[in-house]
Amino acid sequence: MSKVLAVLGVGPGLGLSIAHRFGREGFTTALVSRTDTRHGTYRASLAGIDARTYTADVTDEPQLRAVLARIKADAGELDAVYFGPADATSGPGITPLPEAGAAALGASFASVVLPAANLVQAVLPDLLARGSGSLLFAGGLSGKYPMPMLGSLAPASAALRMYVLTLHAALREQGVHAGILTIGGLIERGDIHRVFTAQDHGFTVGTLDPDAIADRAWRLYVEREAEAEFNAMAVPQAR
Repeated sequence: MSKVLAVLGVGPGLGLSIAHRFGREGFTTALVSRTDTRHGTYRASLAGIDARTYTADVTDEPQLRAVLARIKADAGELDAVYFGPADATSGPGITPLPEAGAAALGASFASVVLPAANLVQAVLPDLLARGSGSLLFAGGLSGKYPMPMLGSLAPASAALRMYVLTLHAALREQGVHAGILTIGGLIERGDIHRVFTAQDHGFTVGTLDPDAIADRAWRLYVEREAEAEFNAMAVPQAR
């Protein structure tokens, strides 16, 4: 029986590339997104891979738990989960940090950190019971380096990064792996890339190949590493 990967918050960029990369290794892939509009295209692009599609808003805890139960019933126990639903275009928006009060910061935490914690709470008991499995997350480079243009999103990105790194340290002796892809740049073929490049923002951002990131994600999974960084931006160091 093949191992099962759930790709939560799949899109045409990195999420689909993750499904391709793990699928090439024999994984059954369960792709979850808010709507089924592109599901037929996703399955067609994954020809030769056992790919199943599901509709749910994975930032909503009841929907998340329900879709995980459906995947388990259809495909079997999860061996790996990739969680990458949060982005600046679908969340609460970005407020410049000097203007961001508790409400703005709280909204960013609610859209970035709390859904990740809900996922861990939902899947970790089964992984610990088996003593195996992997939790993979996508995070932002503003969680590691000061990036003022990302304002109120940056503290939430930092919290997500430290949450995953601490999980990694806490779980590694119990057979369960946690790792984060810390990404700075526009991921080609992705929805954020499409939205960003359609507008003039007055500055440029480098692009990243989702297939290259997916290759590195596979290594993260195989080698049980805590973090991989992808930096296509000229990020100044803090002084």
